[in-house]
Amino acid sequence: MRKLLKTTFFVLIILILAIQAVRPRRSNPPIEPAREITALHPANQNISAMLERSCNDCHSNRTVWPWYSNVAPASWLVARDVNNGRDALNLSEWGTYNKEKRQELAGKICEEAKDREMPLLQYNLVHPQARLSSADAATMCSWTQQIAPGGAQEKEEGD
Repeated sequence: MRKLLKTTFFVLIILILAIQAVRPRRSNPPIEPAREITALHPANQNISAMLERSCNDCHSNRTVWPWYSNVAPASWLVARDVNNGRDALNLSEWGTYNKEKRQELAGKICEEAKDREMPLLQYNLVHPQARLSSADAATMCSWTQQIAPGGAQEKEEGD
């Protein structure tokens, strides 16, 4: 029995070391400041702080890659979440979206903040300061209605 435990332990150690070789792509594409959401739609300090602490790591090219994003299998999960987040909405690329897309995305920002769907639960667990309060969500919704009239407003009226 002891030999089996020892062998299992060594196999696990070797497996853990081996999976470190499978590295996901982690990057922060170049930022063109004129295309960022806050360049196109000035935000007060409160909104800017919310975007920075709760949104930018997954929804911009300003991702701060934490230490655990270098350790598999956490690295795979973090890279997946960032890539999915950027694909859904990239605040650094806001200027590349057309008016209709901006309205749609503004509505989603409001809706997901209100419904506490964003930031994701796993992100909030590791970054508790990222959680948005009800007041934060209301402030975010108010701002999104200003930057894309009709986008966030229609979502609220449809509820």
